[in-house]
Amino acid sequence: MLEDIKKTLWATADKLRANVDAAEYKHLVLGLIFLKYISDTFTARRSEIEARLKNPDDKYFFAGATPEDIDAELEDRDYFKAANAFWVPEGARWETVRALAKRPDIGKVIDDTLAIIEAENPKLKGILDKRFARAQLPDGKLGELVDLISTIGFGTDPAVARDVLGQVYEYFLGQFASAEGKRGGQFYTPASIVKTLVAVLNPHSGQVYDPCCGSGGMFVQSEKFIEAHGGKLGDVSIYGQEANPTTWRLAAMNLAIRGIDYNLGREPGDTFTKNQHPDLRADFILANPPFNISDWWHGSLEGDSRWLYGDPPQGNANYAWLQHMLHHLKPTGRAGIVLANGSMSSSQNNEGVIRAAMVDADVVEVMIALPGQLFFNTQIPACLWFLAKQKKRQGEVLFIDARKLGQMISRVQTELTDEVIARIADTVSAWRGDAGAGYYRDEPGYSRSVPLAEIAEHGHVLTPGRYVGAEAVEDDDEAFADKMQKLTEQLGEQMAKGAELDALIRRKLGGLGYEF
Repeated sequence: MLEDIKKTLWATADKLRANVDAAEYKHLVLGLIFLKYISDTFTARRSEIEARLKNPDDKYFFAGATPEDIDAELEDRDYFKAANAFWVPEGARWETVRALAKRPDIGKVIDDTLAIIEAENPKLKGILDKRFARAQLPDGKLGELVDLISTIGFGTDPAVARDVLGQVYEYFLGQFASAEGKRGGQFYTPASIVKTLVAVLNPHSGQVYDPCCGSGGMFVQSEKFIEAHGGKLGDVSIYGQEANPTTWRLAAMNLAIRGIDYNLGREPGDTFTKNQHPDLRADFILANPPFNISDWWHGSLEGDSRWLYGDPPQGNANYAWLQHMLHHLKPTGRAGIVLANGSMSSSQNNEGVIRAAMVDADVVEVMIALPGQLFFNTQIPACLWFLAKQKKRQGEVLFIDARKLGQMISRVQTELTDEVIARIADTVSAWRGDAGAGYYRDEPGYSRSVPLAEIAEHGHVLTPGRYVGAEAVEDDDEAFADKMQKLTEQLGEQMAKGAELDALIRRKLGGLGYEF
């Protein structure tokens, strides 16, 4: 049912945008969803507290209170902070916005509402994108969009509403990324890739860090994974950084809409030159940095302490990202990074030297080759690097070739199914020797555990296809000689039939006056 609701909402919202560019329209739609969410959660929390203040059996019971006393008590913001709900003043609630939706200046009304909410909640300072008054939507379309967003909510249970709104938000992020094409992919990592990273890393508690967090999808999936495995919201501390200001806002809203506390730094900023978390040493790092970026270098990065395994080339940031992650990893931590396939084998400009040093230092744990067409914004084939400073299985690297395991979900895009993700995660867990994970065995064509000495023999190239070998062919117990004789007989029969058809065609054409 929820899938149908999401699709219907998207189809309607997309129709309303008329000729507005998806990159601009995205912020209008997602901003309204966020405004609806914080208003809904505030109202639900206020109703809950009011009922408890009037309930003699509740610890919040306000004995002998008049209605005026109750109203005054409900102005205590501590009740809302305790539930991680934002404070929304009366004139800035969704009902007010909806009542004014048909006004020609509804864009200014929304901007003013966001400004009030931002002023009342320091956590949201600089987060809310006040662009509605200057939106280039045809007359009446913004009001129609407000009416459409008003239909999202479904029920009075805050947890249910949060999940529904969160899923709608995430679905819309993906749809906008698809609509925007190359630019959209800059802020959105497809869910199946994030799920794979999370499933292999297996985060359970501690500090989770993403130094190029985009719209925050890594964090959302981490929280989902933890909850699905018996943990609870808040078992992890979220740290992130994002250079693009609009994407930074999207990430903050994506996390806030799910009630996830976060630290994305004081402001948007370049991770290499304006590191927002210099002292952080994380338990888990998940990242999808932009592939092969060439304009990352700054003179201040010369001799940086992060370049433990060698100076990364100034024309490609791939090995700067890898070393940045390792620098910010706890001794017992794990990192999972999406990079272009070239990172596994390039030997240009010191990359091969850095990779060799990392392999020899035994910090490369698992390498996974991915199917093509996973991303909205690039056809560059990608891979997953998993790093650890204290590997459970030292002196070896696990290689997994998942290039043939993708499933087409549209004419232009592939995804990894939940079954494939589970297979990959189970393989890694068994290889690590995790409790209850079973015994690991190499599978030709899919996975192989390779000692570091063999990797060195191959020039420290980390491409899984080089190590996993060919897929095992099923043995049908038919002797080779018998099979060869059968195939030869079939070929002879087919050649004879071909000769008969050729003669028939010649006769027919001869009757029409053609000569051969």
